Amino acid sequence: MKAIILAGGSGTRLWPLSRSRYPKQFIKLKTMKYSLFQMTIDRCLSFCKLEDIYVMANKEYEFILRNQIVEMGYPADKIKVLLEPVAKNTLPAIYYAVREINDNGSDTAVVLPSDHLIDDNTTFANDIKRCESLTKEYIFTFGIRPNEPETGYGYIMPGEKMGNAFRVEEFKEKPNFETAKQYVEKGYLWNSGMFMFNTDVFIKQVDKHANDVRQAFEDANVEEAFEKAPSISIDYGLMEKSESIAVLPLDIIWDDLGSFSSLYETYNNKKDDNGNVVFDKQITIESNDNLIYINEEKICALVGVDNLVIVDDDDALLICNKGKTQEVKQVVDVLKEKKDQRADLHRTEFRPWGSFTILEFGEYYKIKRISVIPSKQLSYQMHFHRSEHWIVVSGTATITVDDENYLVRSGESIFIKAGSKHRMMNEGKISLEVIEVQSGLYLGEDDIVRFEDDFGRC
Repeated sequence: MKAIILAGGSGTRLWPLSRSRYPKQFIKLKTMKYSLFQMTIDRCLSFCKLEDIYVMANKEYEFILRNQIVEMGYPADKIKVLLEPVAKNTLPAIYYAVREINDNGSDTAVVLPSDHLIDDNTTFANDIKRCESLTKEYIFTFGIRPNEPETGYGYIMPGEKMGNAFRVEEFKEKPNFETAKQYVEKGYLWNSGMFMFNTDVFIKQVDKHANDVRQAFEDANVEEAFEKAPSISIDYGLMEKSESIAVLPLDIIWDDLGSFSSLYETYNNKKDDNGNVVFDKQITIESNDNLIYINEEKICALVGVDNLVIVDDDDALLICNKGKTQEVKQVVDVLKEKKDQRADLHRTEFRPWGSFTILEFGEYYKIKRISVIPSKQLSYQMHFHRSEHWIVVSGTATITVDDENYLVRSGESIFIKAGSKHRMMNEGKISLEVIEVQSGLYLGEDDIVRFEDDFGRC
């Protein structure tokens, strides 16, 4: 059995925590040891081996997901990472992964989004194994038994019973609240967006119902295939057209964390007596059913307010009614229209070598905290209009300036004048932490001349 993890989503409804350059599947939420992506890898290991996992992701996420794999203690190259040259929705992505699997013969594949929470991996694995024999005839989707009407999910109308599963009678789009209540009363299931199938069966169904996807990949390299392929979801392109679709109801606690109201329910164990989800030092007075998700060093006090979501990030503050969390994506749309980078970027950005956080900036200066992973290095580069002062906080930096090497230890610093070629390396065994002070007439990213990329390639 193989697993296909879809790790390309942008999670706009969880802005400002989730942003397109570092979306929700890679975030480590409060009180959680692993990111949602790492939890998904762990889930896959309950029914397949590490080398049987295929990750489909945007090429911009490659170093993020590889670093998170290593962080779990696994070799980065053990899991097969497949990169989309351009995002074309879920059907081309899944089809690409299925073709890669089929190069070694047909198999059963389980498709999992990388941003879901499931409480019991063992029960989940047992459920999918029970239906594996039926994948010779059917493409399976997994349905969740609703515990309340929910307008943020699509619904599945189950039909004829087949052992533990059902034929799918009909897929329903995301409903309004009144329609959702009717669906729940009639025994409809939430559409989880998880699938299982035999790879040969899947390819034949794509050939029949989404032939333009198949043709795009015929005799083409990956770049050409994705350029030709239509942008279409597996639901629209295949599931709603095929007559060979079945649904397996899952009796598990599941959440796709598609909004802050979902996140609120996830933290039931953090609710106070008045239903407020609070962390650390937060204060609530005559306030009920609020979610307060902010930096633990900051005190947030609520007085006389109910049903609010308050999310405070380094450079953005979100306050919304808990009943309107599906509309948070509209904030991202507005920011993109204004070409505001906060739609896409956090103050902390991740690179193949580690990360940096912008601490403070002005017209002629910028201060960053740089973290370099052991055995990693920044690109060899030069700036025309700015100088940089590096102060090592912990670890030891090997720094090259105009082809001369220097060891700079904790508490020491080095000055890089404008026009000097320079590079920072961490040859130690612990993370290298450096404060960088940039100063000059221009601090833009296009002021850099790179002599090699962030992977050390010339």
